Amino acid sequence: MDTNWMNEGHCADSPPELFFPSDGVGVEVAKKVCVACPMQARCLDYALENRIDHGVWGGTSERQRRRILRSRRLSVIVSR
Repeated sequence: MDTNWMNEGHCADSPPELFFPSDGVGVEVAKKVCVACPMQARCLDYALENRIDHGVWGGTSERQRRRILRSRRLSVIVSR
């Protein structure tokens, strides 16, 4: 899988540990880096496709990504 896009994200110059916080305040700090990032959607897609459980990806927390995945599964079930 091509990950060269990661070099173009606002996070490229930030320490990785910023995106793997241990509390909600840290999550909000990390999400602020993502706000205007041109790679935000691609990053979120990457995290969802690869079922990444930890950290802030594409401006979303672990909990938000679980909700997105659950919502997608439910919409597939409903559309059948």
